[in-house]
Amino acid sequence: MRLRDNTYRRGGVARTEGEATAGRVRRRGGALALVGIVAALTLSLAACSGGSSTTTDPTAVDTAVISLTPGGGSTELTPLAGGAPQGAPTPGNTPANTAVAGTPASQAAPTTPPRGNDPLPPPASTGAEVPLTYFGPVASEVQDDARGRALVGPAQLLRAGTVDKNAFTVTLPLYRGQTGDGKSVWYILTDTTDKGQAEALGLNWSPKLIYADVGNAVQDARIEKDGSVTFLGGSVDFSPKRAVEPGDAPNAFPPKSAQPGSVGDKNYSPYIRLVNAGNQIYNAPVIASGVNANDLSFCNGNPDYDVVHDRVVSICPSGKDNGGGTVTLQMTPIFSFGKPASYISMEASDAMVATLDKGTFAPVIGDLPVARDDSFASATERLFVTANGPTGSDNPQRQGLNSALTDLGPDGKPLPPIHVIGGIPTVALDYSPAWDLNLGEWTKEAIDKGYRSRLIDEFQYLGMVERGFITGPGGKPYGSTGIVVNCPIVMRFL
Repeated sequence: MRLRDNTYRRGGVARTEGEATAGRVRRRGGALALVGIVAALTLSLAACSGGSSTTTDPTAVDTAVISLTPGGGSTELTPLAGGAPQGAPTPGNTPANTAVAGTPASQAAPTTPPRGNDPLPPPASTGAEVPLTYFGPVASEVQDDARGRALVGPAQLLRAGTVDKNAFTVTLPLYRGQTGDGKSVWYILTDTTDKGQAEALGLNWSPKLIYADVGNAVQDARIEKDGSVTFLGGSVDFSPKRAVEPGDAPNAFPPKSAQPGSVGDKNYSPYIRLVNAGNQIYNAPVIASGVNANDLSFCNGNPDYDVVHDRVVSICPSGKDNGGGTVTLQMTPIFSFGKPASYISMEASDAMVATLDKGTFAPVIGDLPVARDDSFASATERLFVTANGPTGSDNPQRQGLNSALTDLGPDGKPLPPIHVIGGIPTVALDYSPAWDLNLGEWTKEAIDKGYRSRLIDEFQYLGMVERGFITGPGGKPYGSTGIVVNCPIVMRFL
């Protein structure tokens, strides 16, 4: 079912993509024709440089990653990473290429999507003679969920909450727990190794996370009689002020300085093992700690980033004991196997990367083994980050860290880097929220030959690596940087 408010809701409730649903399937003469896929996939490739920019808007979506470097902090920054996906439409701002019900195609708005829709797919009605209201439901919405979600169309993967495509946010249940010494901990749940609970709670199922418990990257926790969770590992300090100073043009990346907005101690990890519940592992990123519900009452937005995670857009605790209430978080746009998608950037093992991602610096998750990708005993999946992709706010090929540090959206906020990731649920079997950051750099030869562009697929990316057009930084061999980022997947838009 297609809803008018571009909102995807949890569980069996209809979730839709409103005007921006691409890849809808319709029948003509008994044959299935995919409409809108080509338009969506023209958002490809990557390119170069940057200058420097600053911003103090804490809700800007961040960059997602990378580094040969990083650092810690909170929200008074000169970010880069940010804002809704390039050109994501804002409430009250209907995309120019949206056909209104009852409006003849000849009178519909132009078919060129505003840059705000990048990298979301355009309406399936683009170029058609009928408006979107005449299109049937997308294939991913068929009743047979196991079959349907594997087909083309939008699919909410983290079904525990509600996705707002226009604002590019996800609203999730807020939980309250405590540390071993009684300090309050406010957290969310996004992934688990327990398949049954993943289905019951609307979380992502990640079998690979079972292999995370081989060093110090998983902290112990236990469930109490009241249903709350006691965290037996480390804690997070949310008081630092996030700050970024881009490098000199044309190479804004790496930045001259980077201070994360929140910093975990040596034992803090979002990955917890419930020692009295089958030793299952959950991804439970901490949103705030050491404060009570009154300190977190920012139901209408404008939260205090001295006490909450920098990706919080609004937070509204309610209820007793183990919490209640919700928290709304800014998502980051990415591509997985050519499909536009989103995740939330929560932690990074590197300070600079955490700063760029507006995440928590959690060095201990760097203890996860990397560079093993989809092999036995690997807890991570690969994240493909480009340092020197194409730049320019209006450039449809825009991508990478230089762009994220210099390019601004229509709202004046930094644009996200639009990285490429490996497998996600419904597309592959190897999903993990723990991403092994691989950093690439376009070579001078590739740039001179005009090959540098936006890449949207893992194997497309690796093909450029194999041909020598993308290398590691400074011409070094391409591969893992050793940096791990915790970015739970939220939604697939095609």
